[in-house]
Amino acid sequence: MLKFVDTKEVFAEIPDEITLAISISGCPIRCKGCHSKYLWEDVGDELTVEVLSQMLESHVGVTCVCFMGGDNDPAEVNRLAAWTKQHSGMNIAWYSGRDEIADEIELCNFDYLKIGRYDAERGPLNTKGTNQILWRVRHADGKNELEDSTHRFWK
Repeated sequence: MLKFVDTKEVFAEIPDEITLAISISGCPIRCKGCHSKYLWEDVGDELTVEVLSQMLESHVGVTCVCFMGGDNDPAEVNRLAAWTKQHSGMNIAWYSGRDEIADEIELCNFDYLKIGRYDAERGPLNTKGTNQILWRVRHADGKNELEDSTHRFWK
């Protein structure tokens, strides 16, 4: 079961998207220098399809839904992403602290995947030396191909 703490409409998480960012608690990654330590604990409300449906109805104009965390249960992130994609038609993103895409993730359910634990020495996504990657998932001809879009954050 995934729990979420809050939601925010943001403009900087995914390039060219108005994103509904859903902050998921229970993070097992616990990066040194994490800016969201409040998400380490297992707190908040259960994230269900009913709750997602209410979120989507109350956030008009959003073009992307981003699951921020959920590394404690990638299979559930994948399931909720599939439901959201099918019922909203929006782009779907997942911000994961893992260094690899979790095996439970089906690329067809996502349009963006940000992976990589935060490394203070290498910086966040908007730093050219970052270890984090933003993948754009391109869906074409029945295939799902990953395109590195990290450079979109660089100034």
